[in-house]
Amino acid sequence: MNVIAGLFLEIWKLFMEMAPYLVFGFGIAGLLHVLIPNEKIYHHFSENSFRAVVKATLFGIPLPLCSCGVIPLAAHLRKQGAAKGPTISFLISTPTTGVDSILATYGLLGPLFAVIRPVAAFFSGIIAGTLTNISETKENKMINGSNNCVVCDSEEPHAHTIMQKIKKMFIYAYYDLIKDVGKWIVVGVVVGGAIGYFVPASIVEKYLGNPWLAYPLMLALGIPMYVCATGSIPIVASLIMKGMVPGAGLVFLLAGPATNTATISFVAGKLGKKATIAYLGSIAFTALLFGIMLDMFFNYTGRNMRMIHGRMTMLPEWLHVLSAFLMICFIMITLFKREEEKEVAGMAALYKVPNMTCEHCKITLDKAIRKVANVTDVAINLKTKEIKVQGDAKDEQVIKAIIDAGYTVEK
Repeated sequence: MNVIAGLFLEIWKLFMEMAPYLVFGFGIAGLLHVLIPNEKIYHHFSENSFRAVVKATLFGIPLPLCSCGVIPLAAHLRKQGAAKGPTISFLISTPTTGVDSILATYGLLGPLFAVIRPVAAFFSGIIAGTLTNISETKENKMINGSNNCVVCDSEEPHAHTIMQKIKKMFIYAYYDLIKDVGKWIVVGVVVGGAIGYFVPASIVEKYLGNPWLAYPLMLALGIPMYVCATGSIPIVASLIMKGMVPGAGLVFLLAGPATNTATISFVAGKLGKKATIAYLGSIAFTALLFGIMLDMFFNYTGRNMRMIHGRMTMLPEWLHVLSAFLMICFIMITLFKREEEKEVAGMAALYKVPNMTCEHCKITLDKAIRKVANVTDVAINLKTKEIKVQGDAKDEQVIKAIIDAGYTVEK
């Protein structure tokens, strides 16, 4: 019982430190979603130029999408005519950080990490996009695409009231977005709490206190793993407090969210070998470079722990307790709300989509398939990764719609 109580207190402490920044960050993400629809940024990415790479990187940094959720958006960018360079830049900078993770980073890891993390994401996107532009000589021309309303998804010209936009902002911020990343935040906090309670500081100091061992280890762990930008923060914070060099933590914070096996597969299949090399190479190079720079600066300041310690003491106790309970409510609603899997009536074609993993994937695929001629209904099951399509649509057209959305399909 003492062990359970101690572990619970460690987890609760971590969660309370993050909660106010998460609540505020998700709210800002919802505001950005309503004010800056995805369709409004597509036309900026069609040029195979340095300017387009910078635009794509800057657009990607504040958006709160994980390395899984960014795949269909990157696929749509390509379909709309975006050049490979800006697409790669967007694909790297978007999942590496976001408004919610920047604030949560500040809350747990202090001002130094909160500043250097988006800066590193920016440089990583710039380097990858520039290298890809250099290797690609073919110009991409913009094509006309859909202009779906972010509030109701209609393509017809219309307007919404302020209250309708505010409602959509809250639904996206505190339901749609948390439904995608909530479980990863829970996993991150639990793992971080377990590290803080069970792992002796001497073990972490011995193996991860050596930067030349810690850097490659955290890079090797981060690249293939699926970990969201926010969920990775409590894990890194716990390891640093136990003795890991801060630079190794930054390596994991950059490499982990930026890529995983699914995004590597997407880049290789959709953008080619040269883009894949630029993609992985820039992530590894930037993560190691900024990790080393962070440790050099940290040592230069006399290993001042205030630089890498959370700023939660600036906020009143009641605020982080209230925020923690709010976040628990939001996560519980998304985790335990039972949504009946829709079934289509009559005969339906069945498609297996193995890399469909989140609610964002489900929404993207539903929209893409419904646009195929003669499709009358679509039912998607995330658990079984199966899609049932009713109607007289041709098989090859449905498969093409799934592939164009950025996914693989097994028939």
